[in-house]
Amino acid sequence: MNNEKAVVVFSGGQDSTTCLFWALSKFKEVTTITFDYGQRHATEIDHARRIAEELEVPFQVLDMKLINQLSANALTRDDIPVEEKEGELPSTFVPGRNHLFLSFAAVYAQTTGAKHIVTGVSETDFSGYPDCRDTFIKSLNVTLNLAMEAQFVIHTPLMWRDKKQVWELADKFGALDFVQEKTLTCYNGVPSSGCGTCPACELRNEGLKAYLATKPGGVAK
Repeated sequence: MNNEKAVVVFSGGQDSTTCLFWALSKFKEVTTITFDYGQRHATEIDHARRIAEELEVPFQVLDMKLINQLSANALTRDDIPVEEKEGELPSTFVPGRNHLFLSFAAVYAQTTGAKHIVTGVSETDFSGYPDCRDTFIKSLNVTLNLAMEAQFVIHTPLMWRDKKQVWELADKFGALDFVQEKTLTCYNGVPSSGCGTCPACELRNEGLKAYLATKPGGVAK
């Protein structure tokens, strides 16, 4: 795969940044694409841009705010609380987000001559989002290839990894400190370890704690 091009769906968070390091280890040429969908943690776009610049990979932002004309959710509305209720989708679920993002990433990939699309979705720590499931990704991969007469391959390096294993993967690429210090996962827009109370922070920090417990002298930064 080293002589081929890849596009990473990139938010500047723990998962997509780890996927970026994964892609850089696999492909000769890597580009990133980020989406502005009116997210409450919009500062993630600035973090994504800075990370892309530091790692010297091309960076593209697409305006996807039109998604807010169709749905209301806690990721795009400050007046909707971030919460998870048993038997319901989390209030942070944005209907159609990954479907749209991956579809536009495929269009971008085709214009840049890339065959590979990399995304950080995971069915292990997926917060109940249906568009993070392996069956959805496989289905969409087939659909995109049929729709665009293409041979895209959607890669999901984190699909079967929990957050502890995602930190382990970042460490494998020598990027543990980088991901700890320079990414933004928090729904409230607080970088690094975040606010510590939103669901995204809890998953991230519990996973880091679990991973560092396996490393001699491991301490979170």
